[in-house]
Amino acid sequence: MDAEPIVVGRLGRPHGLRGEFLVHVRTDVPERRFAVGNVLLCSAEGFPTLTVASSRLHSGRWVVRFVEVGDRSAADVVRGALLTIDPADVGSARDDPYDPDDEAWWDFELIGLAVVTLTGDAVGTVRDVLHPPGGDLLAIRTEADDGTDGEVLVPFVTEFVPTVDTAGGRIVIDPPEGLLEL
Repeated sequence: MDAEPIVVGRLGRPHGLRGEFLVHVRTDVPERRFAVGNVLLCSAEGFPTLTVASSRLHSGRWVVRFVEVGDRSAADVVRGALLTIDPADVGSARDDPYDPDDEAWWDFELIGLAVVTLTGDAVGTVRDVLHPPGGDLLAIRTEADDGTDGEVLVPFVTEFVPTVDTAGGRIVIDPPEGLLEL
């Protein structure tokens, strides 16, 4: 099965007359994804790829211009399109210069990993990684004794998730008392 492209942004409204866009960023590393020369896959008809010609921060938002979009009229055609990358081109999350502990993972690297407690008891598998304003959460699919599926949310902080072993295919959690019984 082919992996789905990873969304890194959505083209917002055109900015100015030269074909620039305000981009709704959906990546933790916009400086890497919107670097000059990068080629992004594009969901707009007639524009299978877009090559970054320039990018900059403006009032806290990314403004990006593409080689293939030369003016405001062309920008209106691709407005709203999704910008994606092939999963093979994602690179390492550990290349993030803002992670001093070198403990970073892409969400897709964690989904499907087995989750066990410190004592080795099976909890379930990671279904998703959620990013609400209060902090990241691991959504863990559990199975009850009667075979029904459930879910438990565990704060993705070192105190409750001391070990992430992507190579070994597991995450070790130390949940607070009662969390797994909810």
